[in-house]
Formats: sequence, C-alpha cells, structure tokens
Amino acid sequence: MKKYFGFLLSGLAIFAQTATAQTPEEALRASWFTSNGTARNMAIGGVMGSLGGDITANHVNPAGIGLYKTRELVLSPGFLLNNNKFNYRGTDSSTNKSGLALGTSGLVLGGMNRSGYSKWTSSAFAISVNQLANYNNQVSFSGQNNFSSFTEKYLEELTRDRADTNAALSNYIFGSSLAFRTFLVDTLRGPGGAFAGYQSLVPLSSGVTQSYNARTSGGFNEIALGVAGNMADKLYVGGSFTIPLIKYTRELVYSERDITNDPTNQFNFFEYRETYTSQGAGIGLKLGTIYKPTEFVRIGFSFHSPQIISMTDRIRSSMIADTEGYAGRRSESSDNLNNGRAGTSKYSMTTPWRAIGSFSLVFREIKDTRLQRGFISADIEYVHYKGARFAVTGENAADAGFRDYYAALNEAIIDNYKGNINAKIGGELKFNTVMFRLGAAYFGSPYQDEALKASRVIGTGGLGYRNKGIFIDLSYSHIMNRDAVFAYRLNDKPNTFAEQRGNRGNIMLTLGFKL
Repeated sequence: MKKYFGFLLSGLAIFAQTATAQTPEEALRASWFTSNGTARNMAIGGVMGSLGGDITANHVNPAGIGLYKTRELVLSPGFLLNNNKFNYRGTDSSTNKSGLALGTSGLVLGGMNRSGYSKWTSSAFAISVNQLANYNNQVSFSGQNNFSSFTEKYLEELTRDRADTNAALSNYIFGSSLAFRTFLVDTLRGPGGAFAGYQSLVPLSSGVTQSYNARTSGGFNEIALGVAGNMADKLYVGGSFTIPLIKYTRELVYSERDITNDPTNQFNFFEYRETYTSQGAGIGLKLGTIYKPTEFVRIGFSFHSPQIISMTDRIRSSMIADTEGYAGRRSESSDNLNNGRAGTSKYSMTTPWRAIGSFSLVFREIKDTRLQRGFISADIEYVHYKGARFAVTGENAADAGFRDYYAALNEAIIDNYKGNINAKIGGELKFNTVMFRLGAAYFGSPYQDEALKASRVIGTGGLGYRNKGIFIDLSYSHIMNRDAVFAYRLNDKPNTFAEQRGNRGNIMLTLGFKL
C-alpha cells in the first residue's frame, strides 16, 4: 500500500495555497457504483443490456430504445436506507442514514417509418436523467491505536519537503500549518539548540482513541440524449450522448484523545474539521446494438466511452489541539490563513470505460408485447477501473510541478486498481396486467490489494402494473456492501483501515404514461 499514498505527500506543497490534493478515491467514487434506473430495471437486477423497451436503456444500451414505437413519459422517485457497520482496530460501530433518490426519468419519442423508402422499420429518440451514484451517507468509526497517528502524515509532509519553520507556519494552510500553529506538531532541537526536524505531541507509546465521522451528500447524475433505429424488428442500433454531473460534499470531524488521562504527558486531544466540496460536468458517449437471431432470443452489446469531466474542488479546514502544559489549548483555521477564502483546485477527471454483453430469452416474443409472458436475462459488465485519469487544467496547466503531481497520481491508480467483472441476472413473469420480478447482481472489487476486501451483492424484487397506457412499478433492492475506509494515509508505515460491512435498501417507484 505504500506506493498508493506516498506520492500524495511529496506533492502537497504544490497545492498549499490552493486546495487539498486529489486522491484515487475520487475516480473510484465516479466509477464503482451499483445499477440504478426505473423500478422495473431495479427489480430485475439491473439487466438492461439486451432487453430494451425501458427508458433505462438510454443509459445502459441505447439500442434498447429502438424497441419503442410509441411515446412515453416516465418519472422515478426513490428512497434510500443506509445501514453501515464498521470494525476499526477491534472496535465495532454502526451508523444509519436515509434520504431521497432518483431513478431514470424522462421522455421517449418512438414512431414507425411509414414512407416505405427506408430499411429502418422504426426509430426513437430519448432524453432522460439517471442518478448513477448517490453520496448521501454517514461513515463513523472509532478505536484505540498505539501504532500510528493522523499527525504522522504532517511529519512526513514537512520532512519530505525539507520545510523550515517559516514554511511550516504558512505553506500548508489546509493541514500541516494548522498542526504546527497549534503546537500539535513542533520542532525538534539537536545539540546546541539547532533545528533537527519535527515531532508530534501525540503519545503513541501509550495510545490514543481515534474517532472518524464523515457525513457525505450529493450524487453522480447523468443526462442522456439518445437515438436508435430498428431494422425489421431484428436488429437495433443506438447511441446516446451523455452529460455527467457530479456534486459531492463531505463534512469531516476527526479526533484523537489521550487514553491515559495523564495531565503531565503534554497531550489531551486534538480535533480536525474539514468541509470539502467537489463538483463538475462533462461529456461522454454510449453505443450499443441488440440482435434477435430467433424470435425469442436477444443478444446485446454496448460500450461506454470514458467520460471527461471538468472538476472544481473547494476545501476549508480547522484544528483545535490541547497539549496541556506544553502550549495549552490552541486553535487555527484555513480561513484565518487564506483571507477567509476556501482553497480551490481545478482539474479534469476521465472515468474508466466499460463494456456490457447481454443475453435474453423472451417467452412468447411477438409484436403485441401485451401477450408476452415473461423473460429471463443476464448481463456481464467489465469496468476498467485502472483506466481512470486526472489532469491539471486552468492557470496551472503549464506548471511542470502540477503536471508531475498528476502523473504520479495516475501511476498510483494504475498500480492499485484493476479491471473487474460485474454480473447481473433477472427475470419477469407476466399475468395479464400484473408482473412479478426478481433479480440479483454481483459487483467485484476494484482493488488490486487482496487485503482490501470489497464487493457488492444485490438481491432485488418488485411488482408492475400496466393497463390502458398507464404503468406503475415498485421495486426494492437490498445491497450488501463490503469495503475498506481509511481515516488517514501514511507512506512510511503500513496503513490501518476500518472494515465496512453493511447494507443499503433502495425503494423505487416508477410512474409511466403512454402519450
């Protein structure tokens, strides 16, 4: 894990007067997410690679909107229930947070080709929005640690940059300078009182109680403009132009407290607070095809190009430290050191590409879809997580230091992430106007390090009703999540992390109207 985080420390001085440095997790936040869509799509495990006939296809395989021959308006509100469980250094904790969600909503305009001069039987256009990832959550854990401290990342930063005391006071206004000004980190003196480096006042030998609490909000939404054609109800081809929109906010409170209650060891506690926002917009492209070799078989393939997203990050931070008899209680904030302004950085992020192969069996596949009796479908999706990239933009684009930093960041992504497979299966049984649906999905780990156990297993189900141009679908998805959460990153010793095990419930309701 050393290479994963070491590059961050060597590059932080570049960003001292702007904002915190970007991390590989930002790319993962925009690529490792479970399927979302209409209630119908959610109920069948997210399989939409070869089925079509649902507006969610505009975000999965745009060829699927080619099955439309009428017009349709769709609205999909949802609700999320997060239940997180953590184990950090032997201590268990849990958090719960619920919030609103959004499934695929939009408009599809389909119609027959009545001219007789085209090989295309019908065509369709769709405009829709889908929430690919929902960031509303709370991550909270604590435990005792006598091995490492949050403050060691400041020692590494100052030592690696060979920072003198003037630099320590002023060049790291969102991190090390806060620790130095509150005497949480102070100088070491050698023979004759000469400057010999830096020390942390945290008493690791006796240990501290560490607490991490982060409340996050926002989402990764996508607008898609899609078009598809149908050739003789046999071959469907489509594409969609996508506009990704990201907004992410994190309110972080981290603290370390003395477990000895010894008033003479020059440390009582420190607390670090951070408000971080990241938002951006970009472009992307999705292409796909669906082929029916027989009346009841559908085979689909789609490719999602990397999305290029222009990002702006902002950060504010503050620290309070009580070093008892050493310097007492002191506080400092980035606002005081930056004229009341948040630190800002601008850069571009390129998300990983992904490819989806799909196979469906449709029972009683005939033109009158009202007489169909059901289907079973499966998708295999490959996501090239290690293909994510960052690049500096704006006024710093010509600076060699910034370019070198982002090159190191991209190398860390290559070295620590991998491509992996997501698998989904689902089906539907139809009884006249009522449908019953079930599905399941598995999302594999994006990490190369096998010590980081990560996966997402999903079970889904739902009901649907269709009659006289109106349809109502209801679904529930139960997501069992396993991941690793780091309170801080160090380069010179192994990193500890909280093991996350929990679940997320997703309730989705879709209302649709044939126009």
